[in-house]
Amino acid sequence: MKLLAFAASSSSKSINKQLATYAASLVKHSDGVEVEILDINDYEMPLFSLDKEAVLGQPQQAKDFFAKLGQADAIIISFAEHNGYYTSAYKNLFDWTSRIDKKLYQNKPMIFLATSPGPGGAGSVLAAATASAPHFTGDVKASISIPSFFDNFDSEKQVLTNPELIDKLQSALSLLNA
Repeated sequence: MKLLAFAASSSSKSINKQLATYAASLVKHSDGVEVEILDINDYEMPLFSLDKEAVLGQPQQAKDFFAKLGQADAIIISFAEHNGYYTSAYKNLFDWTSRIDKKLYQNKPMIFLATSPGPGGAGSVLAAATASAPHFTGDVKASISIPSFFDNFDSEKQVLTNPELIDKLQSALSLLNA
């Protein structure tokens, strides 16, 4: 199985990237799993608009991102929340890529995660992403919010420390092979 994981954040210190990488590492321990961690900064494009699309067509970065999604057998995305919604960086990448094909997620089994420093755990963006995924052929097997990231994750060891959240995450990840 080829597993693709990334944070829907452009921050170089993204706690969501830490979470996505950790979750992918739990799957990687299974036999025959190849994990690729993407950085959405590698797919940066001009701000989407119909006018820019008319001039630029479909940027190579959007084509490359769409191809990465298509090459995966399963996908993990950890969403950062900006003002209750997607980060601008992810929303722009999503907008450009969905113009290639609205079936952006290509029927891949997916686990959606989100975290934040506060008790809300980026729940608003996670709910929005989970609700919209079927419209873009995403097969979301589970979605999990990790509240109070710095209380539940050891950034030095790069592991979740809350046993209840670990169990919840491992149960969700097991659904990728189901």
